[in-house]
Order: sequence, then structure tokens, then C-alpha cells
Amino acid sequence: MGSMKVQAVGDASLSVAVPVDRKTLLGETLRQRITSMELAPGAVVDEQSLGEEFGLSRPPVRELLRQMAAEGYIELEANRAARVSSMNFQSLRSFFLAAPLIYIATTQLAAANATLSEIRELKRIQARFRAAIENNDVAQRVLYNDSFHHEIGKMAHNAYLMASLRRLQLDHARLGKIFYRHPTTPDMQQDLELAVEQHDRIIEAIERHDSDAAGEAVRTHFELSRHRLAEYSTPEGVHVQIAY
Repeated sequence: MGSMKVQAVGDASLSVAVPVDRKTLLGETLRQRITSMELAPGAVVDEQSLGEEFGLSRPPVRELLRQMAAEGYIELEANRAARVSSMNFQSLRSFFLAAPLIYIATTQLAAANATLSEIRELKRIQARFRAAIENNDVAQRVLYNDSFHHEIGKMAHNAYLMASLRRLQLDHARLGKIFYRHPTTPDMQQDLELAVEQHDRIIEAIERHDSDAAGEAVRTHFELSRHRLAEYSTPEGVHVQIAY
């Protein structure tokens, strides 16, 4: 049985109610809650509460959780409640080793395969990312940065890379929520503005179908994230007065 959701169709002043599958809606909502850190890493995912919230019985909820476990959002273990995928030293190390490889590969393939309509969509997402930076809207910035690279992944037209990209983006978005909540120094704000410019360069390279330039642009772009995490994780030295 589907629920009802209002979606604009045709004229923006008109809207009609269209059915939305409850299981699909639960999946979208749960992914958003995990990505936004509303559900923290390691948090228990309560099947019963979710079923009651979305009007679903246990079997479809469990089926969805198995699907999300395959995508990397959920951890399932025998005789234990489902939990949000954890973030620890090893997972962060794996993320920073894998991220450049996946981002470069997907962006290079996007440059080779992108269509005009896909490039237009990428530019639309970039405009929203730029607005989020200008408005200092952290949640929207994380959302549209994630959408930007997800759209590039779709443009690559490679199912194998897309599966890896989805898992990678989960931790990238969560890192964004943890480490980049608000610019605290002028150079951090400069980095955010630079990130917008780097997105523009990635788009330009994709539009030219220049795979080498696209790969180099996204590699440089990822270095911003890596640098900021290292800066955040390394505390400043403590000045100790030594008496003589």
C-alpha cells in the first residue's frame, strides 16, 4: 500500500497527489538521517519504531535494512540489533586511501560519457552548492557537495564504481557534518570558496570531455578535505612556561 505525497506536475501553481511507496520513503528518510548524523555512527536502528512510523510490517523493514547493509549504511550481525555503520580509525584510514581513487575514476569516466542534459543537471546542483556556501548553510553545503559528486558518479555510467562511490559518500558526508560545521578561520572560509571554484573547473573539464583534466581537478579538490581533517585531528601545541 502506498502513501500520498504532493508533487508539482506541469504548471508550478498546480499540484497533484501522487503515490509514494512507503518502503521507498523509509529508505530515503533513513539514508538522510544517517548521512546527516541525526542517527549517529553505531546507533541502534529500531525496526519496530520505523515500521510504526511508516506504516510497514517487520518483513519489508528488514528487507530494506538488508539492502542498506549491502550499501554500507547499516551493520547487521547475528543476534544483534541493526546499527548505523560505524566510523573508527580503520574506516577513516580506508576512506582516505580509497576516496581519491574512486573520485578520480568516476570523474574521468564522467568526462568521457557525459551528455548535455547530465551536464545541465550538474550545473544546477553546483548553483545550489554555491548558494549554500554564500549563506553559510552547513547542512545544505554537505547535501549539495554530496549531490555534486553523486551526479558525477551517475554520469560515469559504471555500476561497479557507483556502488563504491555510494559507500564512500556516506562517510564523506558524515565527515563534513563533524569537521566542517562552520568556518572558524579566514583561511577555512577561503577553502570553501576555493571548493566552489574547483567544482567549476571539474564541470568545465567534463564539458570539454577532457578526462585527464577532470581527474586532476577532482584530485586537487579532494586534497582540501584531506588537509582540513588532518588539521582538525592534530591539536595545537600547549605552551608551558618553564621556570629557571
